[in-house]
Amino acid sequence: MIIDMPTTNTAKVNAKIVELRQQGGAVALGRVLTLVIVTDDGEKTEEAIEAANEASREHPCRVIVVARGAREAAPRLDAQIRVGGDAGASEVIVLRLYGELVEHGDTCVIPLLLPDAPVVAWWPFESPDKPSEDRIGQLAHRRITDAATGKDPVRALTCRRSSYSDGDTDLAWTRLTQWRAYLAAALDLPPYEEITGATVSGEADSPSTDLLAGWLAAYLKIPVRRLPAQKNAPGINSVVLERKSGPVELTRLDGKVGTLRQPGQPDRRVALARRNVKDCLVEELRRLDPDEIYEATLEGLTLVEAEVTQATPA
Repeated sequence: MIIDMPTTNTAKVNAKIVELRQQGGAVALGRVLTLVIVTDDGEKTEEAIEAANEASREHPCRVIVVARGAREAAPRLDAQIRVGGDAGASEVIVLRLYGELVEHGDTCVIPLLLPDAPVVAWWPFESPDKPSEDRIGQLAHRRITDAATGKDPVRALTCRRSSYSDGDTDLAWTRLTQWRAYLAAALDLPPYEEITGATVSGEADSPSTDLLAGWLAAYLKIPVRRLPAQKNAPGINSVVLERKSGPVELTRLDGKVGTLRQPGQPDRRVALARRNVKDCLVEELRRLDPDEIYEATLEGLTLVEAEVTQATPA
């Protein structure tokens, strides 16, 4: 069910939600958090809502979408409430802001937050340089950005490092979970030798590739080289860990299946498909505590020797 409420205010939106809850028997206590999505109004807004709906099936929540419209328009709030099949396992409130209201999304969000429930802010596309100092970011326990979707992913990642605050995370980091798991598992097998160096290759504008290199540099305390993509392959292409008996190599050139090579063992094909936004969002909503490993990885970026000179085609 979708209910449009043009030229309204948050008091009327709240009253309508209570009315719908009483009619349908929905229980607010079943919501475990409030997810606030901040984006410019447009076609991509629906992409973010769809991902949030899918994630809500594992994390039932109230989704509040702050869709910023034309700043030169007269101040106005158009709202839309989605429940039932149009809202996954959540209730979705879309707030389209115009004029001066665009800069004051927090004042529209506060009256709609679930009481005594944590708040997660998510910028699925362009994000502020300092999320923790943003008006809506200040309301949140966790702040999720995505450097890969920004106009300049490399600059976005630089901002993430310089502005990090407890509670910050980025989906470019979440996309590394499987790579980190396979590499850690490979090093758990004999021979147990010291890693002396590493090489990570991927697209020049792939922040996930940079973060993987930073993670290795931060935790293995070794020299790490960051190289351009191989044959224009998407995202992360390969990781090579050097050790005395021979290198450990994890390669993925098609964006779907990886190959793990180790001396004295047959090659192994492993599932390593590029993760979609929904899966990454689900993973990030599982925790509300600071991600110390992500923080250390951002610091590790300064230790990486980059040899990427220009962006490759996406």
